[in-house]
Amino acid sequence: MIRLLLADDQALVRGALAALLSLEPDLEVVAEVDRGDLVVAAAREHRPDVALLDIEMPGLDGIAATAALRRAVPATRVCIVTTFGRPGFLRRAMEAGASGFVVKDTPARELADAVRRIASGLRVVDPALAAESLVSGGSPLTAREREVLCAARDGGTAADLAHALGLSEGTVRNHLSAAIGKTGARTRAEAVRLAEGHGWLL
Repeated sequence: MIRLLLADDQALVRGALAALLSLEPDLEVVAEVDRGDLVVAAAREHRPDVALLDIEMPGLDGIAATAALRRAVPATRVCIVTTFGRPGFLRRAMEAGASGFVVKDTPARELADAVRRIASGLRVVDPALAAESLVSGGSPLTAREREVLCAARDGGTAADLAHALGLSEGTVRNHLSAAIGKTGARTRAEAVRLAEGHGWLL
């Protein structure tokens, strides 16, 4: 039996995944959590072969949870199962140690096959997303530029952002200007939108 851990903050989605995967004779869901920061503890307790993680979860996002899980329980392989099929997310998930990346509208039979392949040590990536990721390349943003753009999502002045991030206003303006230039945007709001669309922000 291949033992599975499911992590998704939407109970309906998590329940549907569990029900579908449990229909397979060789798959067993041994744990379910609704927060990213509960993944490692659940994996330590239940020792799953494969963890299926959503990206957007409270506590810890799926990419950070992947990295934490790979450090804490390296025998557990990770497959990201997400609505957000964005090239930037794919690249960052793989860098964090994920073995698979599939979108939630993947047919149940294909998802089960993906889980089996991941459990056997293979990598599985949604082919359309893999192609898009190769074409679009990696994120041009530095970690600090990404942090400033994330903070800018809710609006606020440069002074507000500086206060929230513990930076000077000039530094915030410089990072925003660089991010606007790198995304090819005309405004801060457009830079946020473009970066989110590519999966460069979380």
